[in-house]
Amino acid sequence: MKDGVNGVALAVFIFFFLAVTVIGFMASRWRKAENEASLDEWGLGGRSFGTWVTWFLLGGDLYTAYTFVAVPAAIYAAGAAGFFAVPYTILVYPLIFTFLPRLWSVSHKHGYVTTSDFVRGRFGSKGLSLAVAVTGILATMPYIALQLVGIQAVLDVMGVGGGETTHWFIKDLPLLIAFAVLAAYTYSSGLRAPALIAFVKDGLIYLVIAVAIIYIPIKLGGFDDIFAKAGEAFAQTNEATGKPRGALVPGDMGQWGYATLALGSALALFMYPHSITATLSSRSRDVIRRNTTILPLYSLMLGLLALLGFMAIAAGVKVDNGQLAIPQLFENMFPDWFAGVAFAAIGIGALVPAAIMSIAAANLFTRNIYKDFIKPDATPAQETKVSKLVSLLVKVGALAFVLTMDKTVAINFQLLGGIWILQTMPALVGGLFTRWFHRWALLAGWAVGMVYGTAAAYGVASPTQKHFGGSSKEIPGIGEIGYIGLTAFVLNVVVVVVLTFVLNALKAPAGIDETSPSDYTADAGDPGVKTALPPATVGAPGSATVGAQGGDPTAGDGPTVGAPGSGH
Repeated sequence: MKDGVNGVALAVFIFFFLAVTVIGFMASRWRKAENEASLDEWGLGGRSFGTWVTWFLLGGDLYTAYTFVAVPAAIYAAGAAGFFAVPYTILVYPLIFTFLPRLWSVSHKHGYVTTSDFVRGRFGSKGLSLAVAVTGILATMPYIALQLVGIQAVLDVMGVGGGETTHWFIKDLPLLIAFAVLAAYTYSSGLRAPALIAFVKDGLIYLVIAVAIIYIPIKLGGFDDIFAKAGEAFAQTNEATGKPRGALVPGDMGQWGYATLALGSALALFMYPHSITATLSSRSRDVIRRNTTILPLYSLMLGLLALLGFMAIAAGVKVDNGQLAIPQLFENMFPDWFAGVAFAAIGIGALVPAAIMSIAAANLFTRNIYKDFIKPDATPAQETKVSKLVSLLVKVGALAFVLTMDKTVAINFQLLGGIWILQTMPALVGGLFTRWFHRWALLAGWAVGMVYGTAAAYGVASPTQKHFGGSSKEIPGIGEIGYIGLTAFVLNVVVVVVLTFVLNALKAPAGIDETSPSDYTADAGDPGVKTALPPATVGAPGSATVGAQGGDPTAGDGPTVGAPGSGH
């Protein structure tokens, strides 16, 4: 580790940070809206983004500074078990191909801004909508905090902020400045800011990974030496656990945990509010389907990124906090100027998702708590003002979380957030394909999943924490160690199905469905569909709505999703 402040790297970092700050404030003039006082404009970018903007926005949204730091850090700490992130990002795209176009269609048809808007409209239940909204906000808060943790890790490695004896304000001042800038341009430009900055962020990340995957192995003697040194390191006994530190290949005992964590994470990823916000900002149904086919390019990048964890071991990186392993690897291996570029990629990789997440959480509060329960007659201008203010409060909460709690606590609460957000899947995805599920059954299933998941996670200890020390535990009835979120989800679904049979037999009130079957296949340019662009700029004439007329909306996507002539 180099002593003092790395002036060259810091200068390069500041240059890129200032550049994206300017872009963030200028974004308010990009595709300037006629009426800025609406959540459609501030929170969804006018629902006007095309394929490439949506691709960069979703990539910037899903592949965060936390991903850049934590995935290779997991490899560094435990070996191949950390690779679960790679298969889950492969699994997720076929899943979302089946339901995201339907969500886009019905949301644009009815002006839905959040998933809770759809749940309320589909099942006629403000209570279920509130449950989904609160879950989304709770799950998003620690995720935002982790983006700030990523920035802090980079600042620590560059030597900015002083040592442990430095006054807390001086030590955290750089993070406070980054937070203030993020808050300011998000408030000013809304979703347009991270959409533009995502181009810079993703370009830098691809550049850094391409250089790292070639340059660092050359300096370390090739991948043979890297894997040999990593294997030796993982064979050593961990003093805290009395077991080997890790393994290059997961053992039999870890296979259930690996598989269930990958599957559960894949199911949960697009339940997060920020994923849906980026999705609903696109201008047409076909933009969503095209993106599900090209987003796997990020999975390729993620696989290469994960290898950096092995490189950090081979390079002899020694850190007490595993999140510093990759920034420290860059500091040790790269020339100072390119280390600055790498640090900028991580820092900007935190700004983009943090902005989208705060907007998504604010939209949930505004539409599904403030408007539904506090001020039902709120005007679009009032909604936008409240959402802007709440986005600031969300960031303040995340900042307080980072400054007052240990970093491992932030990671474990983010894992808990993944368990929580997965419990919204039956209401959201189930509702997109069928109205059979009863609203009260969905609410009961959600409650069971939340209670079980939280209680099970509370009972997990780690060498550093007595509670919430991980997200895996023995699966009841099977006896294998598996992902708590997936177990909770299975319990959730069982409760939903059983209670639906009972409630339907008792003819319990099912609520009013404000959607119709054709809504789930509507496209931009169809009558009544919200769009920021004239139909001629969205797609070819006649390309919209191929779906069922009447009956169950599940019939609507048969001929359009992946069918010959659909463009995929």
